Amino acid sequence: MSNVITAETPAWKDYEKIGFRVIFIYFLLQALPFDWKFYSYLFSTPIFNLHYEDIFNLANFTTRFGAGPATYADWGILLIIAVAGAIVWTYTDRQRTRTYDEAFYWLRVILRYRLALALLAYGFLKLYALQAPYPSLSSLNTPYGDFNRWKLFSLSLGIVPSYELFLGGVEIGLALLLLFRKTASIGAFMFLIFCGNIFVSNLAYEGGDQVYSLLLITYAFVILSFDLQRIIRLLILQQPTAAATFKPVFEGIRKNGRWILKTAFLLFFVVIYGVKTGVGAKHDPYQYPTTKGLPAISGLYNVATFIVNGDTLAYSLTDSLRWRNVVFEEWNTISIRTNKPALVDSNNLHLVKRDNAERLYEIEGTSGRHYYSYAADTTQHLLTLQNRHPALSAETLSLHYSRPDTNRVILTGTTYSRDSIYVVLEKVNKKYLLEEVANGGGRNRKLKL
Repeated sequence: MSNVITAETPAWKDYEKIGFRVIFIYFLLQALPFDWKFYSYLFSTPIFNLHYEDIFNLANFTTRFGAGPATYADWGILLIIAVAGAIVWTYTDRQRTRTYDEAFYWLRVILRYRLALALLAYGFLKLYALQAPYPSLSSLNTPYGDFNRWKLFSLSLGIVPSYELFLGGVEIGLALLLLFRKTASIGAFMFLIFCGNIFVSNLAYEGGDQVYSLLLITYAFVILSFDLQRIIRLLILQQPTAAATFKPVFEGIRKNGRWILKTAFLLFFVVIYGVKTGVGAKHDPYQYPTTKGLPAISGLYNVATFIVNGDTLAYSLTDSLRWRNVVFEEWNTISIRTNKPALVDSNNLHLVKRDNAERLYEIEGTSGRHYYSYAADTTQHLLTLQNRHPALSAETLSLHYSRPDTNRVILTGTTYSRDSIYVVLEKVNKKYLLEEVANGGGRNRKLKL
């Protein structure tokens, strides 16, 4: 690559050089996968049989020095490394008077593509309403006060898939703007407004992506900084503004290689990832398990009869043993509402998992119900239930089931505490306001956010 100088290139002051060296090293460490855990995940992934979950997790990996999620402490460690590297760089480069325009250009290129990659990864999840799915039956039968703030935010987004689709389209559009030098600053400016709202939402609703969203904001600031001073002078101060003094020129093999790499990026992360995500949305949505439950059983059931160790317990709002109602999901989850508080899974991170056992969105952020996955032996008419909370996975129930008719289910067996139970469930033909409104019922013809 050679440089075309359209005007005399301003000399860099010493403090500008030192500051740039720190920034250059710091953002390279943030944007490029220097963490060994990234390569451990990469080489354990079936490269020739990638799922959209694998591509997302690789695209959104960040450098972490601990076993848990990324923290601001990781930033501090990277900054210390960057300062140390800048000291060495300053010492070895002390006799040179050159500027770092070309290095600054390549730093912006790396951050443009890294930011575009993050936007595409999330954008397609939203485009297909995967990130915030429609509430499960269990969630629709859980009191509002039993959800934490982040779960309420996610459920509120999930009930308006058209708005979620719009957000995904915005993210994909901004990513495409970032991929081209002439529109990169426009894309970065619009992203700052867009992601600023995401960052504040994470703070207000106690979301788990505040560190990552702020990191992406810093990328956008660096990208925009190249044109920011001229934009302020021209649009705000209304003063004469010089054009950019640095313009990259690609010739020969470098020119062809540039377009080959850009085309490959678009092909893989837009076309292939977009298609895989669309197929996954139909056949393998990652927030809920995909293992089918018993046929024609999903719905809300009142507990008409509840007998423990031969004693019949009447319906009660205070009894910690008696079940109040039960929900069978379309997948192999049963949720039971009792007066005994459920242990809350407080995870607020956005996790994309391939293993059904690790897809815990339905239990996260709620204390209203006890969730169990079940395996059905249709020959013996036996259900083996296991608590879905990771800390309670040892809690199991073995229940025989019978279905006298389509509206009743009878369960008999033993609980985790070795109590014998006999339960008669009666299906409730419940109509849900969200579905009634969405289908055109009620005074409002459309569901609005």
